[in-house]
Amino acid sequence: MIHNHEFEVGGKSLSLETGRVAKQAGGSILLGMGETVVLGVATMSENPRDLDFLPLVCDYEERKYSVGKIPGGFMKRGGRPSEKAVLVSRLIDRPLRPLFPKGLRNDVQVIAMPFSVDQENPPDVLAITAAGAALAVSDIPFKYPVAGVRVGRVDGELILFPSQAEIQAGDLDLVVAGHEGAISMVEAGATEVTEEDMIVALKFAHDAIKIICAEIAAFAKTAGKPKREVNLHTIDEGLKKAIDKKFGKDIQKALLGSKDKAMRESALDEIIKDIVAKLKPEYENEPDLQKQLFEAADGVVKGVVRELIIKKDSRPDGRKLDEIRPLEAVAGILPRVHGSGLFTRGQTQVMTICTLGLPGDAQTMDGLEDEGPKRYMHFYNFPAYSVGEVRPMRGPGRREIGHGALAERALRSVVPIDDPEFPYTLLLISEVLESNGSTSMASVCGSTLALMDAGIQIKAPVAGIAMGLMSDGKVFKVLTDIQGMEDFCGDMDFKVAGTRDGITALQLDTKLDGIPDDVLAQALKQAKDARFEILDVIEAEISAPRATVGDTAPQVTTIQISTEKIGALIGPGGATIKKIVATSGASVDVQQDGRVLVGGSGGTQVRDAIAMIRALTDEIAVGTEFRGTVTRIIGRGVFIEFIPGKEGMVPKEHLTTKQISRIEDVVNIGDELNVKVHEVDGMGRTNFTALGLAQTLPTLDDNEDADPNAVQKPQGGDRDRRGGGGGDRRGGGGGGDRFRGRR
Repeated sequence: MIHNHEFEVGGKSLSLETGRVAKQAGGSILLGMGETVVLGVATMSENPRDLDFLPLVCDYEERKYSVGKIPGGFMKRGGRPSEKAVLVSRLIDRPLRPLFPKGLRNDVQVIAMPFSVDQENPPDVLAITAAGAALAVSDIPFKYPVAGVRVGRVDGELILFPSQAEIQAGDLDLVVAGHEGAISMVEAGATEVTEEDMIVALKFAHDAIKIICAEIAAFAKTAGKPKREVNLHTIDEGLKKAIDKKFGKDIQKALLGSKDKAMRESALDEIIKDIVAKLKPEYENEPDLQKQLFEAADGVVKGVVRELIIKKDSRPDGRKLDEIRPLEAVAGILPRVHGSGLFTRGQTQVMTICTLGLPGDAQTMDGLEDEGPKRYMHFYNFPAYSVGEVRPMRGPGRREIGHGALAERALRSVVPIDDPEFPYTLLLISEVLESNGSTSMASVCGSTLALMDAGIQIKAPVAGIAMGLMSDGKVFKVLTDIQGMEDFCGDMDFKVAGTRDGITALQLDTKLDGIPDDVLAQALKQAKDARFEILDVIEAEISAPRATVGDTAPQVTTIQISTEKIGALIGPGGATIKKIVATSGASVDVQQDGRVLVGGSGGTQVRDAIAMIRALTDEIAVGTEFRGTVTRIIGRGVFIEFIPGKEGMVPKEHLTTKQISRIEDVVNIGDELNVKVHEVDGMGRTNFTALGLAQTLPTLDDNEDADPNAVQKPQGGDRDRRGGGGGDRRGGGGGGDRFRGRR
């Protein structure tokens, strides 16, 4: 039976349908807004697996047919997920995972797939709601309906579900997911939005989420399937109490015994192994409990960490709840690279390297939404050695892609990439060298250092900090600068990045059902104080961007040509511009408005390329000098290519002032000549006078055996009826090498 439901939220109409498609899935929804239609499906396996975590997989599947495109490249079927698809998959996973029953070990797969996409209603945030609605109508046990919304802000006005154009025009791009009770996930990019304004935007988003979730809940009552009974994995509470009673003090001592991550974790590992070894004989006759020993001991460790913080305000490394670990910032630590920054916070350390290129180095984007070339990129690498482990080096996973995108978003609003006069493409790569919590925010700090070291005139330095939370449901303790153990044992990972004037990026994950509004407000306040402290350290190392880019960076000059001359500059199939690049060694990037960006590692490369471009696109003035290559020889002169793709002629009489009979006695194809423009005729053809060849040729007076009264006969080849000349016409006066270099 087909069920339909349509309602309005924020001036947008949202429709839900189930029972028409994907009927064998555990639950399926067709969600529509405008001409965007997203399929959400959720399915659960019959039997649980022997695991200590929920085997949940969330996938966002892009299909180019949804926007009427055929995939580019060789693989028309489509290849690996795009970066955008990976990021949206994470957006779906993060609000859903905490709301499954604790102890569920059945495989669960949630898929969101846009079938049709218009540019007014981006499908990414709708995919969150489609997934939440699919779970609501499915037979899978799940706590509450979940929905996602996007909030933009244009000219100070908050907009729900903004279009792509409104997102680009605004200063806030906020994605929020949650349920009727609370917010459970936040992802935001902003242009220095204040904490107060961000709280208002979060409340605005949650109000819309409440409306959508209420409509989904009502729809699920009439269209949903009965929930299945499942066996949940549990740890015997009596066993945990017994371990806590016997070993709680030892665990607490190990937790507080060292500020060093490796030593502390090593001590805890030994204690857990000792607990299992000592208790194993006691539960010999209770195999089920014996099997739970390791997991129970691990759970007790987490409980001790939480209790120390919630009841005693005592953190494992001895810090206060709002205290940051020791900080260090170093700019310009690497030679040769265009810019580098090393940022260390406690036992977390990240090196970011900034590389400058021309606009032609931009990344080609091929997503569902209309996107141009991407000129600012940030990639993040997390090798095993950063946590003292050994594993093969592989391509980036979802975590690496997500952290790189977050750091990129944090700095995007301060980088002058949208300035028409900014000539560079920027690539930042953050290498995690040591990890003990919040490497993504350390990447933000390292990137600020690298950009300023590279001479990029950023609007303001950006710093990032990760906030945590410990709660027993009644007491909420917000932690500044969480380390790995606090993240693992805690209830929230709230990353905040920004300048002194406001927030540029947010990311919230939680293991709770949601975070109360007042707790989020407190976390934002503590994050602001921490951000300012980090900015003090960054600015003490480098107070402002360097005045110019370094010597190793491309030196870029921008010139303007007529748009009508762009075709002549590029040439057939790009042949002309390719030859300019090959000849000069410079990089040349032509913009549609006639701006030409010329870059090279040295001033000579740029100067030579600009001269060639000007010669192709400007009127050539009489007297201008060039150096060209002889390409053809005819009876009345020689043709030289004086700039790539353009030839001019040196008439025979302008080749030398001496008498010659064969042009080949003077020059041959492939020789280089220095020439000066003698004339540009009415058809735009250029005639030259050769410079310097007169001194390299013999005259009759130079030949002692010559008869001054003799009449010279033509000497083969192109016969010159005017006679003249004599002697060995290829010899004489030396000095030829003096014309081999550029003038």
